[in-house]
Amino acid sequence: MIIAIDGPAGSGKSTTSKLVAERLGISHLDTGSMYRAVTLYFIENKYSVDHIDVDSIINSIDLKISDEAVFLNGNDVTTKLRTQEVSRLVSDISSLQKVRSKMVEIQRKISQNKSIVIDGRDIGTVVFPEAEFKFFITASIESRAKRRFDELQVSDSNVNLDDISKQIEERDYFDSTRTNSPLKKASDAIIVDTTRLSIDEQVNIILETINNTN
Repeated sequence: MIIAIDGPAGSGKSTTSKLVAERLGISHLDTGSMYRAVTLYFIENKYSVDHIDVDSIINSIDLKISDEAVFLNGNDVTTKLRTQEVSRLVSDISSLQKVRSKMVEIQRKISQNKSIVIDGRDIGTVVFPEAEFKFFITASIESRAKRRFDELQVSDSNVNLDDISKQIEERDYFDSTRTNSPLKKASDAIIVDTTRLSIDEQVNIILETINNTN
């Protein structure tokens, strides 16, 4: 069983997806962390988006993903993935066709022969268009910015709410208008607006939908 949960940055999809998977006793894959890890690799090695040999870069990356951690070439980079520097560049890196093709290949391989909740931006439209359940989680920019602000403030007291709001708005536009696998709702996905919902309420809506279908 594949449960695809898509949505824009800060909508709560990763936290919700992880809890849904825990409640169902199945696997979870946060595909956003994969693209952030690749972005971190570009940053740490001073590669640009226009680097001529993207194939070589991608082939030199070894990603290991679990519910608790992300390992990049053997190093635990989990705490480095939510920095503002990574957030600013992740849309540019994830828009590269060769990057997306490799990530989709890995996502499909990880998801073989198991029940899994997968969250991202193109899971229900590109990665698993035949998923048994599809949800599209959204929320107002204001609430999403506040969530990301609260998240980042734990490790960086200098974060600015207005800057984060602008960053999210710009990323929404970039992700939804890019040529390769744009962010959009699958035609058969169920919309869950989390603007005024708690995490528990989001999780319960999704679980009720799944349980009432089975």
